[in-house]
Amino acid sequence: MKRILLTAFLLLSSGAQAHEIGTTQVRLTLHGDHTWSAAITTAPQALVNKLEAEARQPRSSDLGDAAMRAKLHELEPILARHIDVRFDSVASPVSIAIERLELPSDVALPAFVVLRASGPMPAQAQSVTWRFGLAYSTYSLVFAGEDGSPSTVWIEGGDVSPAFPVSGKIEPPSRTAIIGQYLSLGFLHIVPQGLDHILFVLGLFLLTTRLRPILVQVTAFTAAHSVTLGLTMYGIVALSASIVEPLIALSVAYVAIENITTSRLTPWRPAVVFAFGLLHGMGFADALKELHLPREELVPALVSFNLGIELAQLAVIAAAFVAVAAWHREKSWYRPRFVVPGSAAIAATGLFWTAQRMVGF
Repeated sequence: MKRILLTAFLLLSSGAQAHEIGTTQVRLTLHGDHTWSAAITTAPQALVNKLEAEARQPRSSDLGDAAMRAKLHELEPILARHIDVRFDSVASPVSIAIERLELPSDVALPAFVVLRASGPMPAQAQSVTWRFGLAYSTYSLVFAGEDGSPSTVWIEGGDVSPAFPVSGKIEPPSRTAIIGQYLSLGFLHIVPQGLDHILFVLGLFLLTTRLRPILVQVTAFTAAHSVTLGLTMYGIVALSASIVEPLIALSVAYVAIENITTSRLTPWRPAVVFAFGLLHGMGFADALKELHLPREELVPALVSFNLGIELAQLAVIAAAFVAVAAWHREKSWYRPRFVVPGSAAIAATGLFWTAQRMVGF
């Protein structure tokens, strides 16, 4: 059992990076000369690796500017197949150019590529849809029709966008729609995209099966990340992701290691969990800021995003309780067979992520 748990968590760790939401952004614009263009901003190395996998080529890494441009040009036909712009359900031909490529030597700065996709628009077209098949998580799509007024929607991975009218004003989303959208984004940011946050919550859960210590820890964590989520979103506090992300990983390891050394809620544990919650809140805010929220949407989006996070955390705890603790928590072997090996696996994963993120940033 110990080997199975450890292997499973370490396999999961190989794909654990900083948060996914917002790493791709698209602006789709319709022009008066019956053409369209789309500016696609995304992470260049991840994009190239996805294209290489589809082309059955070896996975590259750490490509320089010239090599990255050459690789994107080589894989352009595959890339074009994943950009699907349809007018009245009829696909438009796609041309692609690299508009901008930034591969900064300072690892604290993000690398990104801006691709310019373009094509013809039928003269009598009534509606248009967008799909980008290489996005694996939620991203923002800003649409500007012929009247020039932009509208922002959020697309889940490779889903097709709602149909936009080619001409005429787009109705803004209702307050209920905004709340529902960000509630979903907050939940998805934890389950399934936030593996580091999931393991942190599981680390809190594994300390004890008694309800009160779990509630004390979860309350401290919730209060802390709610504070920094709001303060960071309003620009009152700021801390570089190169510091926040490794510390979040280290927090995962810490709570798991303490689970091995004690089975009771120590006086300092809630304070430590609160401190770590402040860091996690900054991580949540980084993901939310990348969505470039309109100012008038900020408060409902912030509240509903945070509520989505809370629901996801409760879902993780409930799932763990039903799957394991509800059946075995009174057994004498529950702690040596589940808590200790599970916490060891979480600790090993957290330490691995800490080193990985320190090198990656």
